[in-house]
Amino acid sequence: MRDLMGIMKQAQAMQEKMANLQSEMDGIEVTGASGGGSVRVTMTAKGQMTGVSIDPSLMVADEREILEDLIVAACNDARGKAEATMQQRMAELTKDLPLPPGMKLPF
Repeated sequence: MRDLMGIMKQAQAMQEKMANLQSEMDGIEVTGASGGGSVRVTMTAKGQMTGVSIDPSLMVADEREILEDLIVAACNDARGKAEATMQQRMAELTKDLPLPPGMKLPF
């Protein structure tokens, strides 16, 4: 019975830490880039895009598709960095929990 109470306390503490982590992720920004840094996208670690920066030399009407591709690539780069940041923080948060191998949080 003591083990169950200990597990319940751990679960409650984990829930509080998860809530804190979620709010912390809103404040962490990552930047993805493409085209050698000529296109940059900034987003929060939760994936909310907050900014786009495009080098003026890319503003050529005939090369619109290239610019569109660079924007997509920069967004994907930023999203990958955001996911990596979230996974790193989750790993720090759950390192002391006896979770089964392969179990990922949040569910």
